[in-house]
Amino acid sequence: MDREAYRYCSSLVSIPRQSYEQFWSSHFVDYIDKDITYSKFFKKYLLPNRPCMFARKFTENWKCRQQWVTEEGKPSFQKLLQDFDETPVPVANCNAKEYNANPKQVMQFKEFIHYWKEYVQNGHSSRKGCLYLKDWHMARDFPEHDVYSTPVFFSSDWLNEYWDTLEVDDYRFVYMGPKGSWTPFHADVFRSYSWSANICGRKKWLLYPPGQEDFLRDTHGNLPYDVTSAELRDNGLFPHFEEACQPLEIIQEAGEIIFVPSGWHHQVYNLEDTISINHNWLNGCNVDIMWQFLQNELSSVQKEIDEWRNTMDSWHQHCQVIMKACSGIDYMEFASFLKIIAENRMAFLNACSSGDSSDYARPLSETLTTLGPYHAAFDLQRVANILECLLCNEDFKQLDHSTLTLQPETMLQQIQDTIQSTRGQHLLYQE
Repeated sequence: MDREAYRYCSSLVSIPRQSYEQFWSSHFVDYIDKDITYSKFFKKYLLPNRPCMFARKFTENWKCRQQWVTEEGKPSFQKLLQDFDETPVPVANCNAKEYNANPKQVMQFKEFIHYWKEYVQNGHSSRKGCLYLKDWHMARDFPEHDVYSTPVFFSSDWLNEYWDTLEVDDYRFVYMGPKGSWTPFHADVFRSYSWSANICGRKKWLLYPPGQEDFLRDTHGNLPYDVTSAELRDNGLFPHFEEACQPLEIIQEAGEIIFVPSGWHHQVYNLEDTISINHNWLNGCNVDIMWQFLQNELSSVQKEIDEWRNTMDSWHQHCQVIMKACSGIDYMEFASFLKIIAENRMAFLNACSSGDSSDYARPLSETLTTLGPYHAAFDLQRVANILECLLCNEDFKQLDHSTLTLQPETMLQQIQDTIQSTRGQHLLYQE
């Protein structure tokens, strides 16, 4: 991040997200086929939460673009079997519905490839249904393969930074599916950003700007499983469907990367046999959207068990337990998440001023160094802003904070001290 971008975002009271009306009638997103600076991407797409597509030139040096793909542009089953053979992988059945998703099973990779070959030979059909290998943590399972690299535009990734620190999970996935496989209507975890790169094959994306999903709810408040289903035209079931805009329809070709902003609900189809790499990610530009999502999730839980509010001493804690079971995180873990992000950036800025970079991990240090001290300072300001909101939140006040290794008030003061000291050393105002 350059100084101009830092000064621009530092002057903002809140993140500016202009109306999405331009996408209500347009079927086009910006196509980036020339080199673009990180600061320009930051200001034009990350902050305003706008989608875009990157040309195949941005993935042309990835090993998987050569190794996993035949000369005809098809998945190289032979090479993939050599690499992954008996690896257990998660596979969904696109022809079955379980709540608002597809049920999954775990099978050996070679079994899935055997199915895929037969599926293609049978004219893209099978009695087993349309199976889709999805949400596979390939990079975590095979870190030595190093078959792709995260583009710098998506490298400010708090979500995976946090889970990498805990060494228990990540949100980096590989998807492999035959023509006709698809993903039902949804918004991404914690309302995160996502980026998705087609290694081979083509996808069709249907995207709805934030807020439009409310017009797609049924009379019970539920979102549709398939946004193209004819039942949505039944006014008795979906009374507001006609008020929704048409989805933004995007065709993604082989090698291209789509940037899906926070809170954009979408449905995705594989138009050909397709392999893709997908990351979910969060940073200072959309952490406020995550915080709002968590508040909404908690509110929904509280409404469900409100009748027991006065009969349970630990009602607030029970709400947090249910919330974490449903959404994957609660308020205390969110506070721990903010702590790790803040500590890494404070260590980085202090190292920049002292010249000692031994206090933080090498992969993270490379990312923070590439993004620069201005970005670290912006991140700290965003963490501080959310911490202030958290400390004022009545539901957070009801919780036992003794389990936190660093109290939010103390963390907030440390952040403010770090920003002030680095400014005093002219670290953030150098020419």
